[in-house]
Amino acid sequence: MVDKNRVDGSAKNIGGKVKEGIGNVTGDSKMQPEGKADQAEGKIQNTIGGIKDSVKNAFKKD
Repeated sequence: MVDKNRVDGSAKNIGGKVKEGIGNVTGDSKMQPEGKADQAEGKIQNTIGGIKDSVKNAFKKD
């Protein structure tokens, strides 16, 4: 089973890309860095979820 952080992190990353893209198209200088920040946060959250998955799998009995 995939850790919830991985799912949430991926969604936040994608949302950040969309937000950054909208900021680029509309010229909204505030939205562009917000989108990049969301992407970074999503990547970190996804990484944490991956680490949790690895730990769970290491202790999982077959």
